[in-house]
Amino acid sequence: LRQRGVFYTQQRKIIYHHYFKTNSPLIQSKRKSTKDKISLFSKYKTTMKKTILVTGGTGFIGSHTTVELQNAGYDVVIVDNLSNSQADVVDGIEKITGIRPAFEEVDCCDLAGLEAVFQKYPGIQGIIHFAASKAVGESVEKPLMYYENNLLSLINLLKLMPKYDVKGIIFSSSCTVYGQPDPENLPVTEEAPIKKAESPYGNTKQINEEIVQDYVKSGAPISAILLRYFNPIGSHPSGIIGEMPNGVPANLIPYLTQTAIGIRPCLSVFGDDYDTPDGSCIRDFIYVLDLAKAHVAAMARILEGKNTEPVEIYNVGTGKGVSVFELINTFEKCTGVKLNYKVAPRRPGDIEKVWGNVDKANKVLGWKAVHTLEEALSSAWNWQKVLRERGIM
Repeated sequence: LRQRGVFYTQQRKIIYHHYFKTNSPLIQSKRKSTKDKISLFSKYKTTMKKTILVTGGTGFIGSHTTVELQNAGYDVVIVDNLSNSQADVVDGIEKITGIRPAFEEVDCCDLAGLEAVFQKYPGIQGIIHFAASKAVGESVEKPLMYYENNLLSLINLLKLMPKYDVKGIIFSSSCTVYGQPDPENLPVTEEAPIKKAESPYGNTKQINEEIVQDYVKSGAPISAILLRYFNPIGSHPSGIIGEMPNGVPANLIPYLTQTAIGIRPCLSVFGDDYDTPDGSCIRDFIYVLDLAKAHVAAMARILEGKNTEPVEIYNVGTGKGVSVFELINTFEKCTGVKLNYKVAPRRPGDIEKVWGNVDKANKVLGWKAVHTLEEALSSAWNWQKVLRERGIM
């Protein structure tokens, strides 16, 4: 190895595997000087694509993030158990980028199955962990399912990272960790108190953040960025991928668009008696493409060694609060479609109002949400019409 200019690090061993066992100029140039060989080696090291594992990569946010990762020059391996998505999303990703990501149908709670992925794809340098159960209402009804799935999947990934020399992980956290912020803490910053979660789903996000922080604090040789994002909406402007949950949607926008197109008879607005200007809940709705690009920026920060702390936390949103009624009115204005909706009783686990202060992400990650609410809602409606044209729904 020394004669070929290779140093004893795992990363360089991976590069050795890829290049010295092929028709590389390095292997063909035995008479070159050691200096020349090291120069060639450095060239290959800097031009090799980095491989990112995306769990939940056929899901709504995961698929859009995979597209942005590929656009940024990364290779992607997707792991998904397809519990709330479809395998043909991979076809859609390929149509958009011209590159087919690797896909493995594996449950992250299956440690042996997950480890087999790392063995099959050596050289994974980073993980973006989306795979989780995510419906607030369902988590209230099925808390044990949420604790088992959301905690064990993360623990298994953390166990495997040092073994396979994975440098960092981006954890898909949520503004739910703030619970219901006090009025003086709105818009909520990363330094706001972590309050008691309003749902088991929110509690799993809080616990998972603590697991990551405790593991890194124990001396684990990894870095992590926790992205606390708000309410992602919309779909890819190509109309090729979008939010398409299995069964009855748990998220507001797919239920709204399915109601608008006639699949659902009526949209329920859960509560109109909250302490907000129009009585409905207030959220920070962010276009999914903006959110996906935040993950790319966070991953680059870790892989380029720019993170100043082993665990960093960022809010990812627009910084603007929008009520449910405002959202409905905006949808009707930008699409010209009248929506059938009714007011229903409050839903257990819902937070009254939350929106984020995103100054830290803007300044440190160099990222900013640039798309408007109208653009996001129009893209969601376009996606719903595409699904109808395809005869899917």
